[in-house]
Amino acid sequence: MTNEELKTRVGTNISRLRRDAGLTQADLAEKLNYSDKAVSKWERAESMPDLLTIVQLAELFGTDINQILSSEDAPAAAAAADAAPAAPAKRHKRIADKGIIQKLCTILVWFVALFIYTIVDSFDVAYGWTTFFFAIPVNAIVLLSLRCAWGMHNWNKVLISIIMWGSLLCIFLMFYLTAQVNIWRIFLLGLLGQIGIVFLFRMFPSESEEK
Repeated sequence: MTNEELKTRVGTNISRLRRDAGLTQADLAEKLNYSDKAVSKWERAESMPDLLTIVQLAELFGTDINQILSSEDAPAAAAAADAAPAAPAKRHKRIADKGIIQKLCTILVWFVALFIYTIVDSFDVAYGWTTFFFAIPVNAIVLLSLRCAWGMHNWNKVLISIIMWGSLLCIFLMFYLTAQVNIWRIFLLGLLGQIGIVFLFRMFPSESEEK
């Protein structure tokens, strides 16, 4: 067996075991303290993990080293076929759960904004309604943090743009309402920033864009 054949076999087995476990490449990389790019290279047979990492993979997937180093035998193939319907269902459930968490976090942000507005308005504080404008970038920051932690990058460009424009709007309102200073030119920074965001994501596209 050549080195390339071994790398291909190991990469195929890691990819299969990862999918059966309902893990993304980012999930597996986090558990092994590697980058998702390293896991991607293993599965594409561009490189191969060292022996210690292979042992860790076997322990993580609840199998032995032979299942990673050897070709898939008949019992393993049958088991994989039986598990195939369950793996997509598990992935769909994980995605659905993450969607629910994001919705709950969004509700929580706007609940806090409404609560603050209610308290501020009770004391007849001027411009208490601006609380809802501050909730816009805060909500985007929370969602961006969650999605980055989960390795979901397909909405990063939109969320970063919302954070930037929402923050500029809040700054504009603070100066305009409290000091009667019209600093509309601050939005020109937003135009430059938006151009920078577009070029940044062209340099570092997400995995979905690369595919």
